Amino acid sequence: MNKIIHLSECLWCDREMAFAHFTSQELVEAWLAHRCSIEPVVGGRYELFWDEDNPVRNSTAGCCVTAVVKPQLIAFEWKSPSQFERFANAADPLTHVVVAFVPSGNETTVHIVHSGWRRSADWEEARIWQVRAWAGALTRLRTKINGC
Repeated sequence: MNKIIHLSECLWCDREMAFAHFTSQELVEAWLAHRCSIEPVVGGRYELFWDEDNPVRNSTAGCCVTAVVKPQLIAFEWKSPSQFERFANAADPLTHVVVAFVPSGNETTVHIVHSGWRRSADWEEARIWQVRAWAGALTRLRTKINGC
């Protein structure tokens, strides 16, 4: 279980605005998920939904916030999409995401660290899929905030 995903993106906004893009329902729905239910407190929900017709599949339904230090970081459990749910969403513990916000002048670097990946071909396929998904999501966020 030592494989992790670590991606980062520089945003042209302050740390509070970057943090809000991971904790505000309205802002998360503008770049990451079709619908969400987020309670940015330890034990609160971190549920993202990508399939309106089937909210249990392709979602993080049931996932919770595990840590929050406003506006420095938020951490939460994560579920994989339906093609990996058989093994990844039955795992105990689930994979885990930490998002850290590092300010530098008028910019903030967002670091996503996604851990908990097991060692098998199925898990590696899921991890590679998730790398691409996070990279695409961060590009959408950068475009939304930076305009490019």
